[in-house]
Amino acid sequence: MTPETEAAIHAHAVAEYPRECCGVIVVRKGRERYIACRNVATTPQDHFVLSPADFAAAEDEGEITSIVHSHPDVPARPSEGDRVACERSGLPWVIVSVMAGDAGPAPADTQVIEPTGYEAPLVGRQWAHGVLDCWALVRDWYARERGVELPDPPRADGWWNDGVSALYNDRVLRDANLVPVGADALAPGDVILMQIRSGNQVPNHAAVYLGDGQILHHLHGRLSSRDIYGGYWQEVTRSVWRWGG
Repeated sequence: MTPETEAAIHAHAVAEYPRECCGVIVVRKGRERYIACRNVATTPQDHFVLSPADFAAAEDEGEITSIVHSHPDVPARPSEGDRVACERSGLPWVIVSVMAGDAGPAPADTQVIEPTGYEAPLVGRQWAHGVLDCWALVRDWYARERGVELPDPPRADGWWNDGVSALYNDRVLRDANLVPVGADALAPGDVILMQIRSGNQVPNHAAVYLGDGQILHHLHGRLSSRDIYGGYWQEVTRSVWRWGG
């Protein structure tokens, strides 16, 4: 990363403070430059969502070599969600920390991470919607335990309260090769769909049944965990689905 690129990243990060900035580094004809992109996240929990349109426009400007974003008021140390998303992108990630000060916000430190094959643990992973959430946990369990790749539909944080969305619709379930089964005949690997404080009145939480009365799931804003499937979890269950093989 050239000093000019780093200076452009720092200027963008300070200008966007206290929101996270995001952008990309591109190389064209042997020259590197930073392209600032819009952060289209709509909730604080999303942190940053790089505009797909801006990303596509940047691809026309050269080869994208790195993804960039800022960490306002916290160190540039990558979160678990950053590490997982970096792996998914297949590109290095540049993270710059911006801290408040008497003279205003200023860059503090910068870290660069690269894909290394990292996988978040199934139990104890941090929450990052769309990257490390309940459906991501179901997908990761199936990939690791069954060698099955389930679809990964796009989803915005809070979709269950937007008045229209239903993530677990017929198309998503069909694409995942999941078929409905009775809740009285649970088998390991079954996907349990629950409804928890959903303004849309639709299922908005998924868990994997592990057997022996236990589920693996990831509640919004918490660490992923194993829990006994009973009481409240059974009360909010709306359907059970089994992979068709």
